[in-house]
Amino acid sequence: MSILEVAILDLKPGVAVEFEAAFAVASKIIMAMPGYISHELQHCVENRDRYILLVRWEHLEDHTIGFRGSLEYQQWRSLLHHFYDPFPTVEHYEIV
Repeated sequence: MSILEVAILDLKPGVAVEFEAAFAVASKIIMAMPGYISHELQHCVENRDRYILLVRWEHLEDHTIGFRGSLEYQQWRSLLHHFYDPFPTVEHYEIV
C-alpha cells in the first residue's frame, strides 16, 4: 500500500510565478527518486500564496530516508525552500 505525502506550502507574497517555474525544474528531481509514484501541485483558490503538494510514495522510508537523505534533496531544497514562509509541515497518510 502506498503512502501519500501532504504538504501545505505557504509562499512569501508575490513569488508564485517564480515558484512555479522552480517547481517545474524540481519536479524532474523527485520523479527520478526510488519509490516515487506520482505527484501533483495544486494552487489554492482562496489564498493565492498557498499551494498543496501531494506526493505518492511506495513506502514512507522512500520519502523520509531515501529522498530526504539524498544529494538530490539538496538540489530540491535549494530550488524551493527559499520561497516558503513559514516552512511547511509535511504529513504522511495511508488509505483506510
